[in-house]
Amino acid sequence: MYILGVGCYYHDASAALLNDGKLVAAAEEERFTRKKHDTSFPINAIKYCLASQGITIRDIKYIAFYEKPFLKFERVLSQHLESFPLSFKTFLSSMPSWLNQKLRIISTIRHKLKYKGDVLFVEHHMAHAASAFLVSPFERAAILTVDGVGEWTTTSYGMGDGNSILLMKEIRFPHSIGLLYSTITAYLGFSVNNSEYKVMGLSAWGNMDATTNLYYQKLKKVIDLRPDGSFAMDMSYFAYHYKDRMPSKKLCDLLGGPVEWRGAQMTLRHKDIAAALQIITEEALIGILNHVYNETRCENLVIAGGVGLNSVFNGKILKKTPFKNLWVQPASGDAGGSLGAAFFANNIILRKKRNFVFEDAYLGPEFPTDEIKAFLDGKGITYTKFKDEKELVSKTASLIHQNKVVGWFQGRMEFGPRALGARSILSNPCNPQMQDILNLKVKHREKFRPFAPVVCVEDATAYFECDEPIPGPTDFMLMVYPIKEQWREKIPAVTHVDGSGRLQTIRRGQNPLYYDLIKEFGKLSGIPILINTSFNIRGEPIVCSPDDAYKCMMGTGIDCLVMGNFLIKREDNPRDMWDSEIDAKE
Repeated sequence: MYILGVGCYYHDASAALLNDGKLVAAAEEERFTRKKHDTSFPINAIKYCLASQGITIRDIKYIAFYEKPFLKFERVLSQHLESFPLSFKTFLSSMPSWLNQKLRIISTIRHKLKYKGDVLFVEHHMAHAASAFLVSPFERAAILTVDGVGEWTTTSYGMGDGNSILLMKEIRFPHSIGLLYSTITAYLGFSVNNSEYKVMGLSAWGNMDATTNLYYQKLKKVIDLRPDGSFAMDMSYFAYHYKDRMPSKKLCDLLGGPVEWRGAQMTLRHKDIAAALQIITEEALIGILNHVYNETRCENLVIAGGVGLNSVFNGKILKKTPFKNLWVQPASGDAGGSLGAAFFANNIILRKKRNFVFEDAYLGPEFPTDEIKAFLDGKGITYTKFKDEKELVSKTASLIHQNKVVGWFQGRMEFGPRALGARSILSNPCNPQMQDILNLKVKHREKFRPFAPVVCVEDATAYFECDEPIPGPTDFMLMVYPIKEQWREKIPAVTHVDGSGRLQTIRRGQNPLYYDLIKEFGKLSGIPILINTSFNIRGEPIVCSPDDAYKCMMGTGIDCLVMGNFLIKREDNPRDMWDSEIDAKE
């Protein structure tokens, strides 16, 4: 039996497909449309999911949607009425999309997919909870969901037990940790729902001491953190509940006036505000988790929701709370809602026994050798073919050891925001210049942002002060840990300013080629670690197809592309046929 999960219209539209309770395909719409954080109906992601299994829409038994549109519309109407007349302009601008699109999801599904079956609706935070618990390795676990806002809920906790999920308590809009983080993101001049992770990275450059960070003391006026883990925000500091902007003038005055980023150098003030935000976010989440543990007395914890992507905090959870085991859903933001809706339909509505554990994120499209060769030949691209996988691994490791930047395009594309060794850019962490090379010549992004290390799972504790890796968060690059002090100078390109790294561990069973490449590089360098960053440039989604990968290489400082069994070097290929497209991006 096939169940299709769908999420769209707010952030990161996606589709996920189950076959007899097992997740067989999932992808975000942005990867196909090349529009970052695409919110539109995920027609391309759905077509991919169906094609991956050789089925049509007639084979789908149920479609599950990741929230309840009418309940969300009720909240939108309520917030506009409560803030009237301040909200009148925003109300008028938002209504067309609601009346023409968001409230008509059933008719859209019927029309675009020619689907005649049942459509099931799952509340947003229940979809988050299901996406975390029902695919986790735990039979019982405490559940925490934290994001901007769903229908009404912004934060919830509960318990999962077997096939059941009970959400016990919630905090409702407009009080939201996710929206607090987004508000300060906007205040610092970054884009909302796109750059919160930049602010998280920036925080390490600031003063992370709560006793001496002036801006932490100021932000404490904005949110009331209560002994039971709940919180309330002083809404006079915010405008998102009635305007299309987030901070109010009062918040700007509190933090010292408006800040405009626009590519300028980050000042100490920027950095300390980011640090203050991270401190207060962690303080709030630790308070919630301590309360959740006291209520559930369960040592297993699962997390979903956009705030679950705060890897800096995730790396501290097991040390700063009573929980012993942690699992974070790799597509924790709204992209994972389609997955959660599908599993909620299968395991809770239909009462099918759980039979799937999310062990790797390789759920997207793959391109066989003959298809890649046809692309290369059809475009007149110069390439060489590896004799076998041993030569591929050996030569690629040698190129990286020679400080070449390698685009790595292998197997099925990852689901979620992280590149995990299928659509990655790989390079040498031992080179002190490599961080600047990647930031300026390849990624075209801010210099303060760090790059992530990847290490084979059995080597992790030798280089990182990390929890003992178990299948889960470190596999999905969702945990930041300190790098052991004796290694920091030896792997400077992945050592952040505070001595930490956003760790990815890899097990050979997940991705043998990737695993073997890391080990081979270790033989050459003495350190079995690589830089792994997403195969894209700033402002674009991670590459999906061979065409995307080749264009990305030719428009950046990537030296070569290892795509399937083929090696393509930028220096061997003229830019002529891509000049107009690449120059437009540059």
